Amino acid sequence: MVKSKFITQTDMKVGLIGDEDTVTGMVLAGIGHVDGQGKKNFMIVDSKVHRKDIEDKFQELTERKDIAMILITQGCAEEIRMSVDAYAKSGKVVPTVMEIPSKEQPYDPRKDSVMQRVAFFLPSAMALMGIEA
Repeated sequence: MVKSKFITQTDMKVGLIGDEDTVTGMVLAGIGHVDGQGKKNFMIVDSKVHRKDIEDKFQELTERKDIAMILITQGCAEEIRMSVDAYAKSGKVVPTVMEIPSKEQPYDPRKDSVMQRVAFFLPSAMALMGIEA
């Protein structure tokens, strides 16, 4: 008889979608995981990867029960902005989607859904950072 396993906080993982340098650094730091079926919790995006593939991986990560947070570089998030914004508007909090900067592009807080919420609830915070909302 096999016991069914419930996912606990210690079983939760971080998903990652980003450029090669970002993903490599994070995987070396220990967030990479490949399950018994070969499913990875990360995706390297380069010039050969199609937007549909990024959207599919994002959708897969948001539907997985063992993912607590998804880190996505802002450049990749821009490519699938409609999917990222639709997820943010869905009201789900787990997994949380966090946009992070990459080497190739400077970070723009006006495009980040978390920073948009900060601007909505605390407009003075954006002004203090010198950013027009």
